[in-house]
Amino acid sequence: MDGFYEYNPRTQVESFGGDPMKKVIVMMTLFALMTTVVVPLLAAEAQYIGANKCKMCHKSEKKGNQFDKWSNGPHAKAYAVLATDEAKAVAKKAGIAGDPQKAKECLICHVTGFDAPASAKAATLKMEEGVGCESCHGPGSLYKSMKVMKALTAGTQDAAAVAYLRGDEKMCLTCHNEKSPTYKPFNFA
Repeated sequence: MDGFYEYNPRTQVESFGGDPMKKVIVMMTLFALMTTVVVPLLAAEAQYIGANKCKMCHKSEKKGNQFDKWSNGPHAKAYAVLATDEAKAVAKKAGIAGDPQKAKECLICHVTGFDAPASAKAATLKMEEGVGCESCHGPGSLYKSMKVMKALTAGTQDAAAVAYLRGDEKMCLTCHNEKSPTYKPFNFA
């Protein structure tokens, strides 16, 4: 039987030093490693967690007070503005029937992660936050920890592995473009 592999349990046991228990232990260890480490890492899906989770670290003056700048700016009010009479008139003129705060055509750009599947939205994500941090930086559940953020800054963490996006002009232009009924050209800085 040249070239044909014939299973021989004795040969298999001998490859583990002749001890059948070694084979069992090695197999159990590999199984434990796969189920406790590898599978959860592969199954980790980034979730949108909401701007309040970013607030913990991004509110200090040392960090540039990003949270307050966002919360006092127009992006934080993007959902609320859809309730105004002006937004209702704009929606009607654009052919959108009903409440702009319920219209997919409006919410896609006025709410963080609106078009993401439900499994990618944590309970802490609220539509009322409007266009939050994660609209530009991606769902934050995998990069929210101080350890990961420091590693991203140091360049030792692969941004894609934790779903972190830098945020750039191209990202802004997904909503700030001629398709928007209220579009005004802007200078990305």
